[in-house]
Amino acid sequence: MWPAQIGSQTTTQPNSQQTKQNVSNSQTYGMTSAISTAPPRPSDIAKTTELEEALKPYGVFESDEELNHRMDVLSKLYGLVKKWIKDVSIARNMPESVADNVGGKIYTFGSYRLGVYNKGADIDALCVAPRHINRSDYFTTFFELLRQQPEVTDLRAVEEAFVPVIKMKFDGIEIDMLFAKLSLKEIPENMDLQDDMLLKNLDPKCVRSLNGCRVTDEILRLVPNVDNFRLALRTIKLWAKRHGIYSNALGYLGGVSWAMLVARTCQLYPQAVAATLVHKFFLVFSKWNWPQPVLLKQPSSVNLGFAVWDPRVNVQDRYHLMPIITPAYPQQNSTFNVSTSTRSILIEEFKSGLNLTEEIILGKQPWERLFEPPPFFMKYKHFIMLSVCAATAEDHLEWCGLVESKVRLLIVALERNPHIVLAHINPENFNTIEPASESNPHVSTMWFIGLEFAKTENLNIDLTQDIQNFTKTVNRQATNSKMLKDGMELEARHVKRKQLHQYLSPSVVRRERKFSGTLKNGANIERKRSLSLSESMDNSKRSSITANDSNSNDGTVNNRKRLSDTLCNDANASKQPRLSEENRSATFEDSSNNSLNDDSNSTFSINDDGSNSISHPTPTDSPPAQTLCT
Repeated sequence: MWPAQIGSQTTTQPNSQQTKQNVSNSQTYGMTSAISTAPPRPSDIAKTTELEEALKPYGVFESDEELNHRMDVLSKLYGLVKKWIKDVSIARNMPESVADNVGGKIYTFGSYRLGVYNKGADIDALCVAPRHINRSDYFTTFFELLRQQPEVTDLRAVEEAFVPVIKMKFDGIEIDMLFAKLSLKEIPENMDLQDDMLLKNLDPKCVRSLNGCRVTDEILRLVPNVDNFRLALRTIKLWAKRHGIYSNALGYLGGVSWAMLVARTCQLYPQAVAATLVHKFFLVFSKWNWPQPVLLKQPSSVNLGFAVWDPRVNVQDRYHLMPIITPAYPQQNSTFNVSTSTRSILIEEFKSGLNLTEEIILGKQPWERLFEPPPFFMKYKHFIMLSVCAATAEDHLEWCGLVESKVRLLIVALERNPHIVLAHINPENFNTIEPASESNPHVSTMWFIGLEFAKTENLNIDLTQDIQNFTKTVNRQATNSKMLKDGMELEARHVKRKQLHQYLSPSVVRRERKFSGTLKNGANIERKRSLSLSESMDNSKRSSITANDSNSNDGTVNNRKRLSDTLCNDANASKQPRLSEENRSATFEDSSNNSLNDDSNSTFSINDDGSNSISHPTPTDSPPAQTLCT
């Protein structure tokens, strides 16, 4: 029953036999010919079996029971969509016999559609309606219909988003549901969204909503072997999450970007099994000549008036640092949020992954080593901590989402400082419970940005303006969208590494100690200084920067290079040098008089001689709140 309802998504799904036949019939995949079409060796197959076993403890595979539950949820949701469209049609004086046949469908996309979702992962879905159903209907009458369902919890609408969405939990499954209406009287059961002409005369929000499904289906169509692609993608996604580089909002790569990189690797090695594909993934992209774009196919020549990624025409496209271009019209760069710092971090992780997978293939290391998280807090001596809190849990969730979407603006601003070599945002956030009152405790969420400074004499850095511009931007956005409420606070604070125990849970400290003794490539190194849990807060006062509002510009970045989709040597690519912790000369020094407020003219300076030019006294620090890792 359900496969018939999702229509073309079932009928167009490639299978292993089809893709194996495609491999034998053609030598070209995507933009270029394959690097190697050699069949897998027995050792490659054995390594793939080992890889699959190594993935199981991390919950990347769902049981049949869990899969059936997801199918049931989607089936119920599809029934609600059909009922809603029929009811709205009848309310607009459409005869019931006609309203029964106008249709309406649900399509899935993202990790669920790709077949690489984890246990407990959400489902990205798209509601497609005929032309007489409006987006306003979706966010009013359909929203109310969902509210009446006993299975639906945590329901909220984000109507003003770039891609409007309804978020919910349906019978325990998180669902992000988009809306698009087509210029059709009816939506047939076998509707294929891959037809570019369906986009004609649609508004941009509908096109963006449809793009998720169109891109996902196109990726599956363009890979030589879907099964090998899926296992390799599961591996790379887990690796990226464990290494803190899985977040489109924070300037790293999101799910669709990782999928396209793995798909490109599959095109270059069409007969390779998953273990080989993982190794070749790191080989290809550690040597990729960024900002040369990654393309899965020749861009479409369709012209329906929508903006497409084309640096020959669009000046702003020339400043994208790691362009990965979606394969469906209108083609877009899925990585426009990448900054100079996040690009450096990604390239370093690619190179580290290459070194480690080479040892794994040779049998010198187990696959589990690939998923060990690097010790983020041991890399840097100085951090900017962003802390957000709100009066209620619902307000807190909304406030965190806005702040997280703007953090990259602060990263770009910090990168413009000539003394900052790297601004490393950690996607993992940490929650602290701060008792505002016995009956209403505040939950505070923290992000940490690791700072690396250039080695220089008499270094003096003023970060006040960057911090204030960031907080003003966030608060202005919240005010304009009427989201800002009493109790919503945003604070930026400088934290030294020796102070981290005041904010991090003991479990995080133990994790850092565990992995700080080895490099990511497996070579032993000198164990770095550990975090002390017994340090007294009386011996270290926190330097704080408190601000309420901001305006920040993204700024410009480096010039772009040529566009051809070929694998090039990255030997001449520019990369900012990484300085060892021992060689960094810039130091933060604490003082009891180091508060900075929006209404002050003080500067936040970092001097080698140990002096801070900050003049506003702060009260004596109170004991740290209970800290939980999320």
